[in-house]
Amino acid sequence: MYQEFFGLREDPFRVNPDPRYLYLTPSTREALASLAYGIRNRFGIILMTGEVGTGKTTLLNALLDGLRQARAVTAFIFNTRLSVDGLFDCLMTDFGLLCESQTKSEKLSRLNHWLLDRFRAGQTAVLILDEAQNLSVEMLEEIRLLTNLETSTEKLLQIVLSGQPELEKKLKRTELRQLRQRITIRCRTSALSAEETQGYVEKRLSIAGAEGQPIFSPEAIRNVYAYSQGIPRVINILCEHALIHAFADQMRPVSAAHVAQVAKDFELDSAESDVPRSSWERQKKAGDWGTSPGMLGDSALSSPPAPVAARRGESER
Repeated sequence: MYQEFFGLREDPFRVNPDPRYLYLTPSTREALASLAYGIRNRFGIILMTGEVGTGKTTLLNALLDGLRQARAVTAFIFNTRLSVDGLFDCLMTDFGLLCESQTKSEKLSRLNHWLLDRFRAGQTAVLILDEAQNLSVEMLEEIRLLTNLETSTEKLLQIVLSGQPELEKKLKRTELRQLRQRITIRCRTSALSAEETQGYVEKRLSIAGAEGQPIFSPEAIRNVYAYSQGIPRVINILCEHALIHAFADQMRPVSAAHVAQVAKDFELDSAESDVPRSSWERQKKAGDWGTSPGMLGDSALSSPPAPVAARRGESER
């Protein structure tokens, strides 16, 4: 609707987790490097947590793209409100495994033999569970038991648990202490700073085809940050509808008033309507970084995040 007016090829602020739009902040880059390093070195269980809307699923999709390029075999489970049988059915289906028997023991045996074949072929098998905060204690214990599929030196299945901070609270339960001890790497996603919010908006517009004159005024960007508090999903909502409002008014660039109206429509206007310029400028001095598309190239899959030793030390042994 508004794409032609603003010179865009596509909608830049869709909320679906398209890895093309992954914006690599230092925090995001470190999380991605931690995931890749843990998987490559067969550390077993890796935990990633972050608040709602901070880009965990987008990061996982970027990870999946990189793993496939590296010839890894993957299973991605996004509906975690499953029974134990449902978990195994999804796992086997995603890995492309057939098992005539419906018994758990036969499925485990089939999975174990398949994982051994993948290991001998030099392939890494990865199970990724999104929204893992919804997993029951029983399901989390079943996931722990999957790490018993191993050789004398290597874990055959690498597991990524991704979820909201509630997952970390759940893992502190006494009955999950064995699982907690097997988490070898922890990483987090976080809200964007003021500078990162500006870079995030500009990158998405650029990918969508923006050229030449700015599409959002500096004041509009400051309002986006103020109302979103740096949460990428909320940024997308604000920017998408601000573009629609500006198009309806045939106005370019998008103004701060357009963003404020969207915030009011979506009941986000309880946040401050502006950020003090001193705060904005202070955050803008935090530094700059590239947004290279090589998110999971050889360096990401082989180089340790810093500091890995400290992160591994977070797990209880």
